[in-house]
Amino acid sequence: MQKPLTFLAPFMVAASLALPAFAQDDAAANTDAQTDAQTDVTAETVVATVNGTNITIGNMIIARATLPEQYQQLPPEVLFKGILDQLVQQTALSQDYEGDLPTRITLALENERRQLIAGEVIEKAMAQDVSQEELQAAYDEAYTDAEPTEEFSASHILVETEEDAKAVKTELDEGADFAELAKEKSTGPSGPAGGTLGWFGPGMMVPAFETAVAELEVGAVSEPVETQFGWHVIKLDEKRQKEAPALDEVKDELETQVRQVKAQALIEETTEAADVDRSAAEAVDPTVLTNLGLLE
Repeated sequence: MQKPLTFLAPFMVAASLALPAFAQDDAAANTDAQTDAQTDVTAETVVATVNGTNITIGNMIIARATLPEQYQQLPPEVLFKGILDQLVQQTALSQDYEGDLPTRITLALENERRQLIAGEVIEKAMAQDVSQEELQAAYDEAYTDAEPTEEFSASHILVETEEDAKAVKTELDEGADFAELAKEKSTGPSGPAGGTLGWFGPGMMVPAFETAVAELEVGAVSEPVETQFGWHVIKLDEKRQKEAPALDEVKDELETQVRQVKAQALIEETTEAADVDRSAAEAVDPTVLTNLGLLE
């Protein structure tokens, strides 16, 4: 199989290590000049030619966007030279190729073109405006008939053994202050804050802990409860019914949801409308997908 070109990554790592420290004053002094220089630049602006083939700013922007995240964080002057060097090298090498392209290259280009164009169709569908009526319908479906959920505010003291937990419970039964005892004995991160965990709802705690909390009355302290974190002694501080949020509070979430539904509908409708014949696939052994030799 084809090996990817690796010129850019080593170059960029080495260049980033060797990059001189620019003085802040120098950088500030160059800002206006850089802004002016960028005013006339477009995606079609040619930055180099290789045997008459243009390399443009657009080519470089696309190349940068596909880099691993760690390289995208490098200084622009390092990225610019590294990307340009890579594109020049790739262009020169591709021009040097003779004969028909290998099957694996032709197929990879077909797949990439298909994927990019399909992605553009989905992007356009996702970018469509969401009407107030669609938002309201999505909100009604999600929240109108939803039952209020119960939320709890609790504190706990976390210790390593059941024996330690029983000792803590005994001290509490004898009148010890829960918060002070948590600060003294709890091994959990909430200990310094008196063991308080704040508000949480269903599914936010491990099952054994959640079950114990749900069985408590406000102000009551549990018997020792074991979880994968250790042994807990829990106090239920308060509980409340969480009502459905206002539409404005979940507007962004609902907009995303509506767009996703539209995109999925577009995928299904377009595929169903296409003349698709999968019958030839029925005679093919699925393990053929691992036979890379077919691409040679």
